[in-house]
Amino acid sequence: MKTIVEYLQKKHIIFKSLREIDPKVLHSRKQVKIYLGVDLKRYYTMVMYLGKKSRVVKKEAQVLIFLHEKLEEYLERKITKKMILINAPLCTKAKSLLEESGWKVWQDNAYT
Repeated sequence: MKTIVEYLQKKHIIFKSLREIDPKVLHSRKQVKIYLGVDLKRYYTMVMYLGKKSRVVKKEAQVLIFLHEKLEEYLERKITKKMILINAPLCTKAKSLLEESGWKVWQDNAYT
């Protein structure tokens, strides 16, 4: 979690609270780290970290969007901001799908 907090601080994003959500709670076997934060204006923000060796394709992006919907149902709250940090090669169609759905997508420099 320390690396995520440091990365967000570089982007000038600060949270009052940030906690990790286990994907098993959402009935997912996905190897992704999910964080739920409350920013200074009291809006809920979801931050995901996805690190892997293979390419992130459009089908996987749809699964990530579905995880967001499941998290909203689990918390019974509206999550207004969605951010994802990807440490893997990213398909352009997957990136455009996430951005069209309102996600802020950051990709690690190792694969750009």
